[in-house]
Amino acid sequence: MSKTDLAEARELHQCAIRLADQQLPPGWEVVGSSGSAVVAHHRVREIYYKEFLPRSPVEQLKALIKGSRGTRSRRQNDALLTAGFNAPVNLAWGKLSAGREYVFTRAVSGSGVDRWLRETLNTDERRPERKEFLHEMGILVGRFHATGFIHGDMRTSNVLANRTPDRLEFALIDNERNGQNKPAPGKQLLKNLMQLNMHTPTELSRSDRMRFFRAWHSQMRDISKLEAKLLAAQAYQWAMRRLKAKGKL
Repeated sequence: MSKTDLAEARELHQCAIRLADQQLPPGWEVVGSSGSAVVAHHRVREIYYKEFLPRSPVEQLKALIKGSRGTRSRRQNDALLTAGFNAPVNLAWGKLSAGREYVFTRAVSGSGVDRWLRETLNTDERRPERKEFLHEMGILVGRFHATGFIHGDMRTSNVLANRTPDRLEFALIDNERNGQNKPAPGKQLLKNLMQLNMHTPTELSRSDRMRFFRAWHSQMRDISKLEAKLLAAQAYQWAMRRLKAKGKL
């Protein structure tokens, strides 16, 4: 680590102490997160802070076997970057009082796919772009799964998209619970596909879903056409059952 990197790590550790004490250093703002973490963002520096809160004794046992949540998060980000996927770059990490720990990452460009589908690409004028978007996203997720990765929570808000002058770029965030095992386990594969389907028919039509699945299957060469169709149907039906149970249908 260079002197510059070391100085930044020390400075970020002091920020972590203040953030953990519910103090906001200049430029930092708290953003929404689950009840098991605290997340803050510095817009100018494009840095995210994530504090992992203790959850249960079971979590402590899991940490002894698989590593702590912070450690797993850093490892999974690095694994994705090594495999050629866009993911947050780890900047600094450490431990806090009461068994807490933190990780600072460089922010990745883009906004959640959920926002693209619901807001940016939801007009007739943007329909051609929407088709391209779903095709390219299907390619990304297919490559991800073909490499053996399974995302721990593959909701569309955890897939970011950014339009550059030359192409669409995607990035995967919230990678703490990711795993990699080739071939990817079938049940976990189905779960990821179900999570991506958690949109109402108004937000994501059947043709939208099939465009995504066809692109996804083009990367999954070990899965037959019939198996892919069954996975697509099962993922869709599972998602609709969950949406109905949540009162969204």
